[in-house]
Amino acid sequence: MGRDTVAVLFDVDDTLFDYGGAERDAIAAHLRDEGLAGAFPSAEAAAELWHAVMQRQYARFLAGELTFPGQQAARAREFAAAAGRPLGDEAAAAAWFGRYHVHYRACWRAFPDAAPALAALRGAGVRLGVVSNSSAAAQRPKLARLGLDGYLADGPLVCAGEFGAAKPDPSIFLAACAELGLPPERVAYVGDRRDLDAEAAAAAGLTGVWLDRAGSGGDAGTGSGFDDDSDDGILTVTSLAELAGLLRAGPGDASRR
Repeated sequence: MGRDTVAVLFDVDDTLFDYGGAERDAIAAHLRDEGLAGAFPSAEAAAELWHAVMQRQYARFLAGELTFPGQQAARAREFAAAAGRPLGDEAAAAAWFGRYHVHYRACWRAFPDAAPALAALRGAGVRLGVVSNSSAAAQRPKLARLGLDGYLADGPLVCAGEFGAAKPDPSIFLAACAELGLPPERVAYVGDRRDLDAEAAAAAGLTGVWLDRAGSGGDAGTGSGFDDDSDDGILTVTSLAELAGLLRAGPGDASRR
C-alpha cells in the first residue's frame, strides 16, 4: 500500500463499528428486560453463547440457507431455548429479536479512530467504500447513525445480502472495484479478520490490510504496530490511524500485492 493506492474499501463490523461491544452490552440489557438474566451463570457466559449462536446462524445466511431476517429469528429461537424459554412461531422469534435490536441500536458506537481515519483519507483525495458480509439495509442506517456515511457516500456499498456472494469470494471485492472503475491493484481493503478480510482481498488482487486491534499478530518491535508480512503481501495495522501514513509511503516502503 503506497502512493499508487487511490481507493480504500472497508469492512464495517468490528472495523469501523464496535460490533462486539454493542452485541455484549445489548444482550445483557435485553436479558434484564426479558427476566432472563438469571438463566446463565454470568453475563459473560450469556454474551459468549449469544455470540456463538450468531456465528452459527449467520453462517447459514451467508451460505444461502436463511434470509437476513431468517437468521435473526433463528438466533432468537436457539438462544431463547438455551435460556429455558422456547419461542413459539416465527412471529414470536422475530418479536424477540426486535426487542433485542432496540438495545443493540442504543449501543452502537464507532471506534474512536474511525471518523478521523476516514477524514484523513478523504482529505488526501482517496476514494472510499464498503464491502460487507451484512446487508445494505442493515449497514446504511448504521453508518448514518455513527456519522460515517458522509465519508463513504460517494463510494460503493457492496453487501453480501444484496450482491449474492460473500467474503472470501473474490467477486464481492471485484464488484466494488468495478463500481470504482479501478483495477484491484489500485485498491486496498481493510478489515478485522485476517482470513476473511485481508487474505481474501489479497487473493482477489487488492492490497489486503489486517486491522489487528489486539496486536495479536503484528510486529511488537515496530513501535507503531505496523507490520509488513512480506511473505504473503498482507499489511497489518493496530489502528486505523496508521492508514494515511501507509498511503504516503513510497513503493519500496511497503509490500503490495
